[in-house]
Amino acid sequence: METHISCLFPEILAIIFSYLDVKDKGRVAQVCTAWRDASYHKSVWRGVEAKLHLRRANPSLFPSLQSRGIKKVQILSLRRSLSYVIQGMPRIENLNLCGCFNLTDNGLGHAFVQDLPSLRVLNLSLCKQIGDASLGRIARHLKGLEVLELGGCSNISNAGLLLVAWGLQRLKSLNLRSCRHVSDVGIGHLAGVTHGTAKGCLALEKLTLQDCQKLSDLSLKHVAKGLGGLQVLNLSFCGGISDAGMVHLARMSRLGSLNLRSCDNISDAGVMHLAAGSPRLWGLDLSFCDKIGDQSLAHVAQGLDRLRSLSLCSCRVSDDGVDRMVRQMHRLTTLNIGQCVRITDKGLELIAEHLTQLTGIDLYGCTKITKRGLERITRLPCLKVLNLGLWQMTDGDRVR
Repeated sequence: METHISCLFPEILAIIFSYLDVKDKGRVAQVCTAWRDASYHKSVWRGVEAKLHLRRANPSLFPSLQSRGIKKVQILSLRRSLSYVIQGMPRIENLNLCGCFNLTDNGLGHAFVQDLPSLRVLNLSLCKQIGDASLGRIARHLKGLEVLELGGCSNISNAGLLLVAWGLQRLKSLNLRSCRHVSDVGIGHLAGVTHGTAKGCLALEKLTLQDCQKLSDLSLKHVAKGLGGLQVLNLSFCGGISDAGMVHLARMSRLGSLNLRSCDNISDAGVMHLAAGSPRLWGLDLSFCDKIGDQSLAHVAQGLDRLRSLSLCSCRVSDDGVDRMVRQMHRLTTLNIGQCVRITDKGLELIAEHLTQLTGIDLYGCTKITKRGLERITRLPCLKVLNLGLWQMTDGDRVR
């Protein structure tokens, strides 16, 4: 005997509806009363992020979101007061305001007027009018915050980081990309080395300092001293750090991923320091560091053989460097050597012979490789991603 879907228990319907995308979840609610009731079960909407354009008053909006158990909200455009959101969802856990250019310190201040213990993730990236006053409000009322995204908030200064270090003791991830006023002093606040002012964000596990041009090796000394639990550190485009700073980072036993892309003052000597003391690194990005050469690959093989991801795009490495490295790097799954113009088919053959766990390799701009080398690479048993970019084979079997 066949059973029609309308005869299913609401709990079964809710399980089915949970596999639908967000638009279809809303559509099934319009079919009939039974489906509407089933589709509003909180299990259907678990983990869903509501994406909202806040243009005019909608009294039913937030009660509807709360009845479905939605606690993640992304504001795509903000033409109403932020306090409208906070008052409507007092138990919100994740608030994404990325790109809300019209959000100001005054507007955020009016919204955060009381404690919000449930809020764990706040994204203010590219909110360019946000400054230190907002960080004061956040530090005072969002003490349970674990993730704070401030990328592109160019008005943030060291004073704001002092407030963060004072109030956000549970912070695990902080993004300060392109915060141009942040200097060694601010990093000292975060690391708790400024005695008598703030304890610091000592629970940090991920710190992004990309394109913070005022940082020097002193910042890395602060990080190594106070942020011993750090696992991911992004220093890309920080031109003020040098090989001397790598001595400090080498002491960080929990550091797993380090991004040094386009750090012009990092050379083979810096990699030597890392290899001497950071054997737990699983990811290292040295792309566009033009002082990195074959000697770095020898250091990697000697001391960083736990690496699973290595990026060397546009570095001065050759087949000789590959030969020094590959025999020790059996855990490597991702290798990016795009624009390494000294790599030839010999290097690819060495990679294919020894790096048998590779799942992805970037060869974009490697102009000296030919069809012969590529055929060897494509035989790797685990390979899923091969990036050649726009380079095409010619009749002469050479990539140009």
